[in-house]
Amino acid sequence: MKLKYGIFVFAVLLIAACGGGDDNNTNPDPDPDPVAAPSAATLIFPDNNEECNEGVVINDTQSTVTFEWNASQNTDSYEVKLRNLNSNANSTTNSNSNSAGITLERGVPYEWFVVSKANGTNATATSSTWKFYNQGPGVENYAPFPAEAIYPGRGEAIANSATVQLEWSGSDVDNDIAEYDVFFGTETDPANLLGTTSDSFIDATIATGVYYWRVISKDSQGNSSESEIFEFSVLQ
Repeated sequence: MKLKYGIFVFAVLLIAACGGGDDNNTNPDPDPDPVAAPSAATLIFPDNNEECNEGVVINDTQSTVTFEWNASQNTDSYEVKLRNLNSNANSTTNSNSNSAGITLERGVPYEWFVVSKANGTNATATSSTWKFYNQGPGVENYAPFPAEAIYPGRGEAIANSATVQLEWSGSDVDNDIAEYDVFFGTETDPANLLGTTSDSFIDATIATGVYYWRVISKDSQGNSSESEIFEFSVLQ
């Protein structure tokens, strides 16, 4: 009995000496410092409102373009968001550096922006949005980029009045936009021609309700592009 008791005491002392308890364990910081949110990237290439002619041609219909942007602070990875302005098809390309090679259709307009992401936080930052035409075989004059709504903005609710001045922005690689056809009405796909103008604004008569409008941009060479259908509502 004395021997067994001595072994038991020795074991207890040994465990205590070796730190058998939890007192010396390293516990996670219960209040760790928050991960810094990433900042927005600055786009470099392809240039805004320009023709991109520096891609690697794959065939008559495709080429690979290397997108570039300035690295942003507190960022671990990026998403390149791309939209085909003819088909409205969207795509996302992931990158761990400040560039990404993407295969595109030739002779097609695109818009793109970059989303900055950081490990350990759901916060993101979004760059500005740029548009460009990917060079196509035999194209001497490009159609205008689809117009973008300025006022009213997409889904905006505006105060009731007798009229509203619709405003949009238009751009063209060749800088030869000649005029705009504006379609306006209460139908979701407006077919009523409100007017044709060389300005980037036009007045429309309104009342309480929901309205839809779209813009067809035409250049001096007979090329044209159609915008998205924009929507706004007029309050009572």
